[in-house]
Formats: sequence, structure tokens, C-alpha cells
Amino acid sequence: MYIPTAFREDDIEKLVAFMRANSFATLVSILNDVPVASHIPLVVTVQNGVVKLSGHLAKPNPQWQGFGVGQTLAVFTGPHAYISPSLYEKEQSVPTWNFIAVHAYGVPQIITLGDSPEQMDKIIDEMIDTYESEYKSQWHNLSHNFREGMMNGIIAFEMTVTRLEGKYKLSQNRSHADQYNVAHTLLQSSEPTVQAIGAAMKQNLEKDGDSPK
Repeated sequence: MYIPTAFREDDIEKLVAFMRANSFATLVSILNDVPVASHIPLVVTVQNGVVKLSGHLAKPNPQWQGFGVGQTLAVFTGPHAYISPSLYEKEQSVPTWNFIAVHAYGVPQIITLGDSPEQMDKIIDEMIDTYESEYKSQWHNLSHNFREGMMNGIIAFEMTVTRLEGKYKLSQNRSHADQYNVAHTLLQSSEPTVQAIGAAMKQNLEKDGDSPK
């Protein structure tokens, strides 16, 4: 991901928090020299300072056949907003788009019920705990044959993140006055995603001792 210095975010805790809050990710791999992608929920964990992602694909989805060979990219995207040049002090300005995105790279390791039943159980339990912990008792009370059938129909994976990139494009390359004006305007929007970008900009401004009201 192209990240100008002004927009780069390297705080691992901040990036992990963002990934967890926006965990329905786009998973991109190379299969037969062609990029393929799936849109799936992921579980983000941190063990001894190492970030790991886990999830699963339907067995008929061919993307898993590229796992363990080359790198896979998980793209986490959050709020975004159009920024009008009318919000800048200088008339000679152009429109742009503010957004937040995190890219996580690694090599997924395949987990199947036949080869690793304990790991498969762990992956499923972590997914349930993350998205609906109340469902766990129902899942474990389902018949063994039904649960086994469901788990035989998926390919689970765990991916150790070897490279993590964060891009917080929040007008940091503009003057303080421009940032203040853009944030103030976005915070007045009726659109939640636009407001979220305004709020993120406000946090940056507060670090400098000022913020839009």
C-alpha cells in the first residue's frame, strides 16, 4: 500500500484495535498467477507480541488452494469520506478522499477437521467467542454428526502477520486551519461513516491541543 509519511500509522495496538473493530476483511491471494479475493470475518489475536489472523473458507472456494505457497493479504477498511476543496483556505485545491485502512500480510496455514480436529475446534470456538459468544452452548449442543458435517465443509486457516501497514489519511498534509475546518464540517454530517472520519480527525487535532466543537 502506498503510504506517504504524513499518513503512516505504526502503532501496533492502534492497528489491532482498528482491525478488530473492522474485522469483516477482504482476503487476497494468488492462485495460478491470478489474484483471487474473498470477503470474510476474521479473528485477530496477539500472542507474545505477534499478530495472528484466523478464519475459514467454504471448501468449494478455490482460494485456499493458494494457501501455504505465497503471501496472502488481508485488507481491513473503515470509514471514509469525500473532502471538498471548498473546505480549504487556498482556492487552488482539488477534491480528495479521507479514509483509514490496514493491510496485513502473511502465509496462511491450512487447518482441516481431518488433519487437526483440536485446532479446528479452537478456530471455531474463537470465531463464536468473537462474534456471538451466546451461541457457543447451542453450537456444542448440536449433534456430533451435524457439527462434523459443517466443519468438514470448510477450510480453516491461521495466518501469522509478517508485515502490518496502517494508512490514516486524515488531511495531515494540510494546514491546521484546513484540518480543523474539514473535521468540523464532517462532524456535522448525518452520515455515520463521514462523522467517523471527522471524529478521527478531531482526535489528531486534540493531540495538538485543539479540536473542532
